Amino acid sequence: MAKNKSLDGAGPSQRQLRVGELIRRTLSEVLARGDVHDPDLNRMSITVGEVRTSPDLRIATAYVLPLGGDGKDEVLKLLARNKGELRHVVGKKLALKFAPDLRFQLDQTFDQMDDTRRMLNQDAVRRDTDN
Repeated sequence: MAKNKSLDGAGPSQRQLRVGELIRRTLSEVLARGDVHDPDLNRMSITVGEVRTSPDLRIATAYVLPLGGDGKDEVLKLLARNKGELRHVVGKKLALKFAPDLRFQLDQTFDQMDDTRRMLNQDAVRRDTDN
């Protein structure tokens, strides 16, 4: 009997992690150098924090944040507008069988870290952790 290849509850595979990191580096490089033919996008500094890929590597979700956190909505619109060109560049540089469909979301990691820091600095939490 064949094994069930369902990955319920399992994390991403090594291949997904490796390809996600390659896509992240490529996107960061392209955005930093201003290789996109959109002057509005090229004038912004964008951080690509993480890229997660689907198990079949056909969808890549990039978690991005503009430098300083200003213009979050504008960044998502600009990236969506230039998605085709970015996809082409990623597919060409990485020589994957299929260029993944790129999706962009705001990176909430820094906000979560600030919330955690704020929570840990509360007097009640400090009293609990000092003992």
